[in-house]
Amino acid sequence: MIKIINEKLNIGFLSTAYHSSFILMENKDLDKDLKKHINWILFGTGPAIIEAFNRNELDIGYIGITPAIVGIDQGVRVKCVAGGHIEGTLMIANEHYKSFLEEKGSLFNIFNQFAGKKVGVPSLGSIHEVILNYYLKKFKLNKKIDIKYYSHAEFIALDLKRGLLDGGVGTPALAAFASTMLNSKIIIPPDKLYENNPSYGIFCQEKLIENDPETIFKFLQHHKVATTLIREAPLEAAEKIARVIKIIDFNYVKSILEISPKYCIALSDKYITASMNLVKIIHELGYIKTNLEIKDIFNFEFIKKIHPEKEHY
Repeated sequence: MIKIINEKLNIGFLSTAYHSSFILMENKDLDKDLKKHINWILFGTGPAIIEAFNRNELDIGYIGITPAIVGIDQGVRVKCVAGGHIEGTLMIANEHYKSFLEEKGSLFNIFNQFAGKKVGVPSLGSIHEVILNYYLKKFKLNKKIDIKYYSHAEFIALDLKRGLLDGGVGTPALAAFASTMLNSKIIIPPDKLYENNPSYGIFCQEKLIENDPETIFKFLQHHKVATTLIREAPLEAAEKIARVIKIIDFNYVKSILEISPKYCIALSDKYITASMNLVKIIHELGYIKTNLEIKDIFNFEFIKKIHPEKEHY
């Protein structure tokens, strides 16, 4: 069979500032090294990236694990070839709500503060929404808390300011953005809400894996360098990210990187275990029909060669 290698590489990415995508966009040598024109395509949510994968409009995508799992269950032919970050979900609220420390670590007490109230979360199927619904079901609050879904997490902060919401679940960027607009605080930090949860991974079309593995190897080498920069030199990384995004400044990006600092590209045991636990949760919530296996979601052939050392999460 003749392998067809395209001259263009379509990469879907999110506005999430701590993804390596923004550092790679600034890399003028990336197109040259990959010998392709890279077409960066911005999406509002992970589920939207999965839909684009299903339409064969993307080769590579930066996606949260849960929308990818839902897509794979529905027949989208993608595999996770690398990690990027863990523990990227947190909960914020106005200052009068009690935090994790104030409630002495009781997630039950924290969530019960919102009985009869409204909590905002990004779109159905996002990792933030799945984690939120996991706890509401666990604490029998799913009929007591009104969930409002948003296509863009920034709108959650806007509605918190307007008094239309009482709390929000989302990324560190949501916490940073909300803090610029109102007296909000993180009431459940990322490492306490759901330990080791894989906030995003690098997913590739299976046909790209089959036809052009060299491009994936080269891309992941750059992804590793960028992610290492975020972890080891966050101030330099923040400068690069701010230059690309433009509408946010250095201090804003710096605060985002500090809130949830676990960056690496490894598909570690904790990354895989947390992912497969999420598969069970998503199945119990009724979002997927079958309990997927590791081989259905992950391809380890690239990461074993590119990141053979110990994980950095």
